[in-house]
Amino acid sequence: MSLIELESLMPVLTGPDAPDFRLPPLEVRERFDTMLAGLPIKDGLAFENAVVGGVPGIWAVPAEAEADLVILYLHGGGYVSGSAAGYRGLAGLIAEAAGGRAFVPDYRLAPEHVYPAALDDALAAYMGLLDAGHEAGSITIAGDSAGGGLAAATVLAAKDRGLPLPGAVTLLSPWVDLDGTGTTLETKSEADPLISAEGLTNCAQVYLGDAHAAAPGASPLYGDFTGFPPLLIEVGTREVLLSDATRLAERAAAANVDVTLRTWRGMVHVFPNLWFALSEGPEAIAELGAFARRHTAGITANSFS
Repeated sequence: MSLIELESLMPVLTGPDAPDFRLPPLEVRERFDTMLAGLPIKDGLAFENAVVGGVPGIWAVPAEAEADLVILYLHGGGYVSGSAAGYRGLAGLIAEAAGGRAFVPDYRLAPEHVYPAALDDALAAYMGLLDAGHEAGSITIAGDSAGGGLAAATVLAAKDRGLPLPGAVTLLSPWVDLDGTGTTLETKSEADPLISAEGLTNCAQVYLGDAHAAAPGASPLYGDFTGFPPLLIEVGTREVLLSDATRLAERAAAANVDVTLRTWRGMVHVFPNLWFALSEGPEAIAELGAFARRHTAGITANSFS
């Protein structure tokens, strides 16, 4: 572990221009997009603009990718910020580790589009992959932070509609309880340099509109996980969202889901996005890719778009 590496990044991650989710959402979006635009992209990844299921986004395609192994990657940003362009690099690295390719949809954001717009778009993108001929079992639905919660909610929504479910689900630092009842929102408040309970509350209020915070489509922690696909959750121990991750793992395990919870000592929110400077980043990305491949490889799709 290299906590020295992490501490060296703190001036950038927490500086005066860093994203502060307590701010008005459009200001959060501007700061967050600026930060994401500064992240490096690894050589060997190609990107293609596309529309899947009526939702615009970006395909991230590694140099060697199996067309029949797909990751639907739902980006973070508190439902008010983030983009396919900002997360194409991370999604591409996970796809590369899995041996497939990733589609990152630009789902609609609040405050312009409140719940369930993001969920509707994520589900539409998943259905678009199925309609294009991809076998459900060859698809991994993945996401980080708000996108991690959205990924879990998308699978629950697909299950409720009787759709075939993806072969795997992988979540990074997932935000799955918009009601804000996790204990580490308080106990990790001093340790977490990136996310605060106040910032989460602000984003939840903007995103939810008139919806109830405990609705499973918004807070999948409260959903029924019976029959849920194999699930990998990765989270750092410095995160205020640590208890979201641990409670989700417990709830899934209680429903007999094949669930793996990986906690990274001393790591912060969505630390694999710092793969270029943090030793733990590539290791976590390799785990995410290996899990996706283990549960989806060998499934043959009929056609692709």
